Order: sequence, then structure tokens, then C-alpha cells
Amino acid sequence: MKNSNISYVLFTAARNEEEHIEETIKSVISQTILPKKWVIVSDGSTDSTDVIVKQYEENFNFIKLLPREAPCIRSFVSKVYAIREAINFLHGIEYDFIGNLDADVSFESTYYENVLKRFKNNLKLGIAGGVLFERVRDRWIRQFVSEMWSVSGPIQLFRRQCYENIGGYLPLKKGGVDAIAEVMARMNGWEVRSFPEIKVFHHRRTGTEKGNILYARFHQGQMEYSHGYHPLFEVMRCFARTREKPYILGSIFRFIGFCFSYVQKEKRGLSHEIIKYLRREQMQRLLTIFRFYRKQA
Repeated sequence: MKNSNISYVLFTAARNEEEHIEETIKSVISQTILPKKWVIVSDGSTDSTDVIVKQYEENFNFIKLLPREAPCIRSFVSKVYAIREAINFLHGIEYDFIGNLDADVSFESTYYENVLKRFKNNLKLGIAGGVLFERVRDRWIRQFVSEMWSVSGPIQLFRRQCYENIGGYLPLKKGGVDAIAEVMARMNGWEVRSFPEIKVFHHRRTGTEKGNILYARFHQGQMEYSHGYHPLFEVMRCFARTREKPYILGSIFRFIGFCFSYVQKEKRGLSHEIIKYLRREQMQRLLTIFRFYRKQA
């Protein structure tokens, strides 16, 4: 595999990531299969993010820093536009796979080699990656993810054809661009898989960039409403997530966020076709779970 002609490129939208980005860079430059190009877009950073990246850019010719003016606050839409600038820079470069990589993760030197093997063994695989373990105080806790349906956004690697099929990430105001990319991939006949034997360490809990974990759960509920989640599926999802800290309180805040957006009748940012497909998937999953437990009874 190390001598394989398979190539991949990476893009990163980084905003004020001085605390963790060097760990991410060290993980990438130690890979047994290096990326053909890694474009890091500094999305309006005001800390030393640019300085850190430039130091490595001078010594590794596959790293490219693109500074970008951006709004003074973090924005899901701004992040997508930063990613699109990275994609534009990659125009004309030949590659087989393309991946999003957040600037606050780290992993072993064989990470991309192992993920690429999964793609090689399954030609229908469109999006793949490992499983995130998030730091909660002094412990690493595995992120709850459906291995047969999802890959955590910070580490999504796409088969190039799949990425081009879906048109890349959509600029959604409430976020969740990675989740919708997965939905669109499945709509186009691709499989989406995460592999628990391949570990990635996420140094900041997902969604906490703008506040604490309860705020993050409330926002996740709002985001899921904006995606068109079926209300019954949302109830079951919140119940299932009581296994995650902060357990019951986190699920309550998540459901409150969903209900808040429902009451406000907030506009959804997706097409009717995507929402219809997503809801059909969700009801099929609930039916599968119901049949399973019925057999066990």
C-alpha cells in the first residue's frame, strides 16, 4: 500500500487554532502515505495560527497556507467558503481522494494508509474515516457515531467522484454540512462508513467552539430541525444520546433546541428532495430497530 499510486489531498479551514494545530500538522507530516497537497485556509485568524503553519510550509512543499479575510465571529457559512477557496486552489491537481481535516485532531502515522485500504477494498465506499475520541477532562471518550451511516466531520475523506457528485459541502447557516454531505452521498448511491479500529483524537469537544456543552446540545437540536429531521426520529435520537455526557441534561437541551426552532418556524436550508430522502432513511432505521427489539421480546 505504501508504494500505491493512490493519491489524496486535504483541506483545512482554521480559525484561531494556535492551541492544537501543531499537533494536527505533526500527525499529517508523519503519515506513511503523505498527501499530494494540503491546503490550510486561515479563516480570519487573529492569533498565531498563521505563524505556526508558515513554519511548516517552509519545510514541507505539500503544505500551502491561504490567509483569508472573514467575519469577526465564527460562522459555519464562512467555513464552507474557506473550504471552497481551498478546492479552487486544488484545481488542476490530479488526485483520487479528498479530505476535510479539522485543525484540532491528532492520529497515528498509519491513519490515512489504513483509511485508503478501506476504499481500495470497497469501490462503493464514498466517504470514510476513523472514529473520534474526545477529551473530557483527563479522559478520552469515544464519540457516539453510527458506523454504518456516518463519519465525523473533522476527518471525512471522500472518494473524489463522490465529492464531485454531491458538489461538495453546502453553506448551511446552522451547520451540519458534514452530515448533509453524507445524506447526499447516499442519495447518489455511495456508502458512508466509519471504522472504530482506526482512532482519531479530537482535542476539543464537537460544537463547543462558541460556548459550553449545553449550548452545543441546544444548537444541535436547532441544526437537526433545520435539516428537516422527522420529529419522531429526533425524540428517539435524544433518548439514545442520554449515553453521552452530560447525559439526560444534554438530551433535554438538544430537544429544547429542536422545539424552539419548530415554534419559531425557522426556515430550513435544504431542498425538499433532500429532506424527503433523509426522513425516509430515518423512518427505515427506526423500523429496523423496532423489528430487532420485537424479535428479542
